[in-house]
Amino acid sequence: MSGVDHLQELLGLPVVDFPHTSEAAPEQAAGAAAWRISVDPYEDEDVTWDDAFKAFLEKVDPAGVRALVVGQWGEAYDNSSSYVIDRLVAVADRFTSLEAVFLGDMTMEESEISWIEHDDVTPLLTAFPALVELGVRGGTGLRFPAVKHERLRSLTIESGGLPVGVVRGVLDSELPALERLDLWLGVSAYGGDADVADLAPLLSGTRFPLLTHLGLRNSELQNEIASAVASAPVVARLRVLGLSDGTLGDEGAAALLEGQPLTHLEQLDLHHHFMTEPVERRIVAALEPHGVRVDVSERETPWGDRGVEGRYTSVAE
Repeated sequence: MSGVDHLQELLGLPVVDFPHTSEAAPEQAAGAAAWRISVDPYEDEDVTWDDAFKAFLEKVDPAGVRALVVGQWGEAYDNSSSYVIDRLVAVADRFTSLEAVFLGDMTMEESEISWIEHDDVTPLLTAFPALVELGVRGGTGLRFPAVKHERLRSLTIESGGLPVGVVRGVLDSELPALERLDLWLGVSAYGGDADVADLAPLLSGTRFPLLTHLGLRNSELQNEIASAVASAPVVARLRVLGLSDGTLGDEGAAALLEGQPLTHLEQLDLHHHFMTEPVERRIVAALEPHGVRVDVSERETPWGDRGVEGRYTSVAE
């Protein structure tokens, strides 16, 4: 699970670990930090996530909390996030200022991304109508049935394999305020069974009228996605387009160069790719003179001598 680190900020607030083993109250004011609540099942053998959360409610005024980050809730490969979601939903009336939640903030050392067990995460949106940001790391068992939420502006789902049901649920949702959508589609070996056709409602531009930042990342179908994006109506209103962390090669890059103009973008993120150096230079030369920030860093080499078949995404297991 390379390239996945702990969050450093959420909602523009610095992430601060809640010191659940300390008797003293935290120094930060409730609304001055994005509070990370996490319990290591090996270092904190006698402490459950629920214990840590109860201590948090006692020492930090929940009415002032603006952002929550959920880290380890124990052995995440054996216990799904429904345990945490139920606990948050049960006290939702106390978090009157909550605007952002990130669920599953774990590194590879804590849990491989495809070992993080989830369930239906949409109860968080139902319970917290004022949320403007929701992030989820992990795709195993993840469900996202279509939901309506008036205020959500940013939705990020990081996975090594995103189930097609999740993709369809997100795209069927009514999210009129959504400005940023970032989906890590992953690989079929870890449950990523969506194909380009499943993205059609999004690429058509008929969903999410305020969308300006779109990431379709970490995919083994990155060339096919790039080809579809090259003529997708949604691109005309984007400021940021991310096709990074996947298997993008010269084929997909050529489609982008030959497709609709991308000179209106502020940023095109293609890092972790399999393009050759001449094609890298062509993309940069075509866009940077127009003020587009182009990231073509992290050129990768296919495994062995397998060519296209040896390409790999940044994150899988």
